[in-house]
Amino acid sequence: MTGTANDSEFRKQLDDLSLAQQRAVGARFVHSVKDLTDDARIDVAIKVAQDSEANNDEIHSAFKSARSAVLDCYTRCGADADWATQASYFVARAASDVVMPEKEISNNNPAWQAAMHSRMARTCAVIDTDTTEEQQETEQQHRILDHFLND
Repeated sequence: MTGTANDSEFRKQLDDLSLAQQRAVGARFVHSVKDLTDDARIDVAIKVAQDSEANNDEIHSAFKSARSAVLDCYTRCGADADWATQASYFVARAASDVVMPEKEISNNNPAWQAAMHSRMARTCAVIDTDTTEEQQETEQQHRILDHFLND
């Protein structure tokens, strides 16, 4: 098993996946930062994204729920730079990415968007807690994708 070397390769590998695969691996990226929020709506989005047999109604419902979590976090963020709330916001954004209805997806790969929003969530958490986990999230995503592709 060879590992993903960089983000260019990472993105190309994500672009080569089917939409169902993008949702499934994107859900793993969201799960990786799930510890940054306690919103149950995120769990629903993860579960639906991982279900290759989820129908359009289930996906749309999970998307609406995740978008509601995004809006709730956004309104709490305010101007005070509450980094923990910002982290929750980005986790919710990542969750909504992986259950976005197909008709609303433009040229953006849902897994790539979830990866970027998950990294932003981790960055906010790093600022809030003054740790050094930011680069580790990128490396973790590369490992998640490698494992997904080799299953």
